[in-house]
Amino acid sequence: MTQTCPSGATLAEAEDFLAAHPEIEAIDIVLHDSNGIGRGKIIRRHELVSLYKSGRHMPISILGLDICGEDVHETGLIWDQGDGDLRAWPIPGTLQPLHNTTPPRAEVFLSLYELDGKVMTSDPRHALQRQVDAFAQRGLKPAGAFELEFFLLARDRGPDGKVRPAADVLDGRPSHKTEVYSVDHLHGMLPLFSDIYAGAEKAGIKAETMISEYAPGQYELTLHYREDVMQAADDLVRLKRIVRQQARAHGVTACFMAKPVEEYAGSGMHFHVSMMDEAGVNVFAEKPGSGWADTLLHALGGLRATMGESMLVFAPHLNSWRRFANQSYAPVSTSWGVNNRSVALRVPEGDVKARRIEHRPSGVDANPYLVAATVLAGILHGFDSRLDPGPETTGNGYAEDESGPAIPRDWRAAIEAAQGSDFLKQALGEGMHRTFTAVKAAEYARVARTISEVDYDLYLHTV
Repeated sequence: MTQTCPSGATLAEAEDFLAAHPEIEAIDIVLHDSNGIGRGKIIRRHELVSLYKSGRHMPISILGLDICGEDVHETGLIWDQGDGDLRAWPIPGTLQPLHNTTPPRAEVFLSLYELDGKVMTSDPRHALQRQVDAFAQRGLKPAGAFELEFFLLARDRGPDGKVRPAADVLDGRPSHKTEVYSVDHLHGMLPLFSDIYAGAEKAGIKAETMISEYAPGQYELTLHYREDVMQAADDLVRLKRIVRQQARAHGVTACFMAKPVEEYAGSGMHFHVSMMDEAGVNVFAEKPGSGWADTLLHALGGLRATMGESMLVFAPHLNSWRRFANQSYAPVSTSWGVNNRSVALRVPEGDVKARRIEHRPSGVDANPYLVAATVLAGILHGFDSRLDPGPETTGNGYAEDESGPAIPRDWRAAIEAAQGSDFLKQALGEGMHRTFTAVKAAEYARVARTISEVDYDLYLHTV
């Protein structure tokens, strides 16, 4: 039975895609959970039309899984609701061919809805859409882009059991140097990078500059600014999948852990955000000859005030917190500044019309839908309360800021702060907040009872 698609996708989109791509044999249908992990199925070509006509039944528990894919009963999505099926619907514009697949495949993103068409509130996309809608009611539209930092690692670990940077895919040449901003170093990975760019182009993503970053085997890929912040989040999760797939095809491992190498800086997912009015004017932009726009300052004030409660979204895993070692290019306070990469909230120099905030706390392991939703909610809080961000940091942003709002110092404290946060409950919605914090508490319990190698190394023969 054909039903009205609540996501806005149309049957014509599927039919036109199939007509334009007769080579496609199968389609990955992908739903993203609270950790940003893509879960779903691979359907055959002839099933695509049915997906657009009637959606696809998916168990409600798919959004209540932990990082290992295990059910978290405390989310209330398992036994409390009988683990029944809801209906997943395709997202308009996300049906795209995949590069370098045999046989040829495509992918499409899904969102989960109740059987009556209402949004399923534990879906991260819906959490972001709530905030986008809140700005739309004020005649504003958030725009932005994420930066993607990642490591390319060898498939096998070194003799010490630790990960090691991948050798060049061009000729197998190894390198254990930092190689920051080295163009020649990038050349050794060009075959892989070419496939990443080809995959991005097929998917309609404007991937831009590639950089050799500040650790052996670490790279950064920038994305073109999007007028639609939801599309910016889609770009990020899709590009991570492209990088991972193409790296695997070239015999190396793409790593999106926040801190895979203890001696070097971790990988961030900086979020650049600006705000447009109905005329397309950036409301963060100051007028010529004047100081910073009040809207920009209030946004910074809101982000500073809510950062402590929000850190679990920006640093959702145990490993996320290893990235915040001082002087390691990850912010350790709520500081803000202009053209200063040591602060949490950076206002880049450049064209006034492109004035934006670079939100720097998030690791690349964070869920971009939840990051964007939380950042937008913080900005809205600053607008509503007309918050002053306090003095700009002009020097070392890694210095302890005793005057600024406090932020948690570890994963457990971040979980506790998030669980009790009325702000985060509003930012994510009650359903998403309950699901996310329950999943994180379950993951913490899993890690806390695990005996690690460092425990044996320190204590086995000592205490």
